Amino acid sequence: MSYDIAFRFQQALDPSTLITLPTALYALNAAIEDCRNAGRPQDGDPAVILLARHLGAIAAQIEGSNVELRRACMDAIADLRRKPALIALARKGVAYDERAKKLFHSDARKALRALADALGLTEDSYGISVNRGGAAVSGEVTLHGASIYVQLSLGLMGPGREVMFRKVTGRNDHIGERNNFASVEELIRPARFAARIRRDLHLPPSDTAFDRLVA
Repeated sequence: MSYDIAFRFQQALDPSTLITLPTALYALNAAIEDCRNAGRPQDGDPAVILLARHLGAIAAQIEGSNVELRRACMDAIADLRRKPALIALARKGVAYDERAKKLFHSDARKALRALADALGLTEDSYGISVNRGGAAVSGEVTLHGASIYVQLSLGLMGPGREVMFRKVTGRNDHIGERNNFASVEELIRPARFAARIRRDLHLPPSDTAFDRLVA
């Protein structure tokens, strides 16, 4: 039994409604999916080839030479490398995007480790844990030390409040004192953020001193 349908052939013969890159790309991807469902070779399907050529024709009409477009791509890469991914992920969100969520958790752990270094925490005085949560949320990445609890999540408290931090009295204290909030932009400047945490939570100059007090 064939599961093939005629729709992609009809679109390929009359692509007049496919006038933008997104609509033409969607039609091409749909045609490729139809071939896959029907068990037909995609590379030799006439509808797929015609729709691909139509997509190329639309792209060819957009202003800008290949040299200019390549330069724009290289400039974009250089700009993105100067900006931590956490900022972009915070603005975009990671809901229902497994790759983005994985990157968020990886970069969040790195940012919290950098913050721990800026706070003067020794490796054995804190832990970093991850709660992945469901597909619709970012989950949380948490730094829990002898005197501080810092948690990063996206979307829960709104823009500019992605980081929650509070004072605790040991690594078994999961409640602590009043919650404070900061932005991802503050977190990626660990030295400055560490100074704010110490000021707002009234911590001693070195967390190792606090470790000795609660040991």
